Amino acid sequence: MLYKPRAKSTELLIYEILNNRMHLSDKARNHYFHLKKGYEGEVMFDLLTEKLRCDCLIINDLLLQINNTTFQNDALILTPETIYLFEIKNFEGDFYFEKDKLFMKKKSEVNNPIIQLKRNESLLRQLLQNIGFNIPIAASVVFINPEFTLYQAPLNIPFIFPTQLKRYLNQLDRNSLNLNQKQKILADKLISLHIEDSPYMQRPPYEYDQLKKGITCKQCSSFCISVHGMSILCAVWIQRVDCRWSNTQC
Repeated sequence: MLYKPRAKSTELLIYEILNNRMHLSDKARNHYFHLKKGYEGEVMFDLLTEKLRCDCLIINDLLLQINNTTFQNDALILTPETIYLFEIKNFEGDFYFEKDKLFMKKKSEVNNPIIQLKRNESLLRQLLQNIGFNIPIAASVVFINPEFTLYQAPLNIPFIFPTQLKRYLNQLDRNSLNLNQKQKILADKLISLHIEDSPYMQRPPYEYDQLKKGITCKQCSSFCISVHGMSILCAVWIQRVDCRWSNTQC
């Protein structure tokens, strides 16, 4: 059961608007694409977890704080016996694991998601104890992108690869136990502690005069719109729809 849906962060929404109305610097554009790709990967994961039939509570995108430390939980699944914590990565391409470090194939090091996972697991456990709950946590990193490959991955690391994800969720779905009021109380408490905006949110500098003015299409963000009576039409979106209907490419 989906208990807390996912929504785009305020930071991503700001970058989407600014990207459509001004020229972002290379640094800002890269950060925007990073946020966008991460959100797209999380939505891909949500489409899979929404199909779960076992008695569980799915809490997405939970930003919590314990001892003045803020931590982000991409997805939590509460079952009668365990909290499943998932760190979702939308990495694409060839990577390899070496000496507890993660590298792209070109030998450029990237942040090891295991470090973030362990941190979040520890902070979540502390928070649970602080609010009076003692429940086991099963934490995993999910690599959601089907174009991801990792070489030299140790067998004892809690990684879930794209080819394993369906089997993993099927196994989770075999849980026949029913939730009780305690799990629902916990879910409500966690959601009540959710922080809407991250204190680490970045905003690119801009001036009002830099921004392109006008109404944009809700579907494609294009400025190619025109008013016809009581309706506003987007030439770009209409063209895309026509292409789909005619099985041609624009």
